[in-house]
Amino acid sequence: MAGRRYEANPFDEEHVNPFSQQPGRVSPNLGISAHPPHQAGFYGYRGPTIDIPPDTAKDVKRKEAELEIREAELKKREQALRQREEAAARAGIVSEDRNWPPCCPIIHHDIANEIPIQLQRMQYIAFASLLGLTLCLSWNVISTLAAWIKGEGIKIWFLAVIYLTTGVPGAYLLWYRPLYRAMRTDSALSFGWFFIFYLVHIAFCVYSAVAPPFPFKGKSLTGILAAVDVVGDAVVVGIFYFIGFGFFCIEALISLWVIQQAYMYFRGSGKAVERHDTEHGSTR
Repeated sequence: MAGRRYEANPFDEEHVNPFSQQPGRVSPNLGISAHPPHQAGFYGYRGPTIDIPPDTAKDVKRKEAELEIREAELKKREQALRQREEAAARAGIVSEDRNWPPCCPIIHHDIANEIPIQLQRMQYIAFASLLGLTLCLSWNVISTLAAWIKGEGIKIWFLAVIYLTTGVPGAYLLWYRPLYRAMRTDSALSFGWFFIFYLVHIAFCVYSAVAPPFPFKGKSLTGILAAVDVVGDAVVVGIFYFIGFGFFCIEALISLWVIQQAYMYFRGSGKAVERHDTEHGSTR
């Protein structure tokens, strides 16, 4: 029994000298693995390195050739587009991209670049007459609305809305755009179209300034007769009508000046007559 006291305890830790050079053993305190190191990668393991060869000279030349072909095609397209634009310009065809008003373009309008400089003043005033008609008809809607509130009935306001919604687009399509094209191309046909419908426009302005009670209900237009009739019942509404009467008078005067200047240019310019003879054939 006494001899077994000094026997080695199998559960005691083995004492190893870290400086001893025992084959096949490495000190646990040094943390050095006896296995060969692995390359780091995903989760500490890196697979074998794959060498990707660079592009060969043949591939580089092929790509350069493809780029040159694409560049040549783009140049051909640009040249063809430029030739089309030049041909359209020689034929008098001008691109009409919508550019006015700037906030919400709905029409094409570029007097400074498309109208000859000696005609730009007249064209600007003609455009002012178009805007003036818009103002007259818009004020007419406001005035008839005030009259409706004062007991004149909804019919006159409804008619005023019809005048505005049909009159302004109709004026642009029927006489302003033909005048714009006539000034740009010096076409006798466009001049004739403008003269016919601009005379109708002037007649409407004069009729509105008077506002007789026929053929429509007279108070649907802010003319002098309607203003005199309304002012007796409601002074404020009468003032609205008198202002509308002034607007229509100014619009009529501006329109008379525009048609006079356009007629003087048309009669004094031989280009329009020559264009008309060329298009329809001279009988001389």
